[in-house]
Amino acid sequence: MGQQVSTTSFTRVGTDEPHRSRRKAILAKHPEILDLYGSDIRLLPVILAVMFAQLSLAVYSTQLGGWQWFLLCWSLGGTLTHWLSLGNHELAHNLCFKTTLYNELLGIFANCAQGFPSAVTFKKYHLEHHYYQGSDGIDVDIPTEWEGQFFNNTLKKVLWVILQPAFYSLRPLLVNPKPMDGMEALNFTVVIAFDAAFAYFFGIKALAFNILGTLLGMGIHPVAGHFISEHYTFKEGQETYSYYGWLNLVTFNVGYHNEHHDFPRVSWLSLPAVRAAAPEFYDPLHSYDSWSGVIYDYIFRTDIGPYSRVRRANEKADKKVE
Repeated sequence: MGQQVSTTSFTRVGTDEPHRSRRKAILAKHPEILDLYGSDIRLLPVILAVMFAQLSLAVYSTQLGGWQWFLLCWSLGGTLTHWLSLGNHELAHNLCFKTTLYNELLGIFANCAQGFPSAVTFKKYHLEHHYYQGSDGIDVDIPTEWEGQFFNNTLKKVLWVILQPAFYSLRPLLVNPKPMDGMEALNFTVVIAFDAAFAYFFGIKALAFNILGTLLGMGIHPVAGHFISEHYTFKEGQETYSYYGWLNLVTFNVGYHNEHHDFPRVSWLSLPAVRAAAPEFYDPLHSYDSWSGVIYDYIFRTDIGPYSRVRRANEKADKKVE
């Protein structure tokens, strides 16, 4: 079953998290970063273009069969649908429009090219990931105890990486369940209706291309490496990691993850400017230039597994992202 993982528990720390204090220190030295705050409408045409490309590719894929269809679905379909997921990440922070509702509606629309109604629910949990990073029972980005205990060797870690879409979908329901609200119901209704219409007009194979592309793009796929690279403790004492490779071009700069957590009100196009403005804070931090390499290391390093995360006690309070 492969080599056993040596890490058998989470790293426990105090209630403070690194980004709040670092943001304060950076702004004291570089107040000009405040000029980078705010939404950026340039997100809109990119999301629309990626949606058009994905839906067009789905229709084209109906002409293919067998391994050609699957390869196109995994490679381009997985990349485009994941790109849209990370567009929804920007929208969760209201970084396209100044009005929250418009960001949510665009997120719902973007979900139509992915086949899954996820935008509104993702926002609800993702903002808590920022406010209460690593907090027990709140941050559902942290694997469960069961994941750490079960996926404890090389082969099981391969399965864990493949099943990332399932864990990101089911973990919130088990760890921190919340009632469905009206926007979530709208999200679900619109996307399911679109899926039905898309399958009716272009065939079930076209719809399957969107759905399977989304699932494959979140598993063993280069762009999905950010799931692991962002917060898994490959270097002791560091909780968040950035990636500065070329795949940032198709992921809305999500690789600039320390910069994003330090300044979640800065849009994707301005995150490199944050690093450039404060290199003395970011250059000393451990970072990556290959997400595929991160996935490989996660699977084959015996000291890394689902337990390789930092957790802190649940001390929920009125905290705001500055």
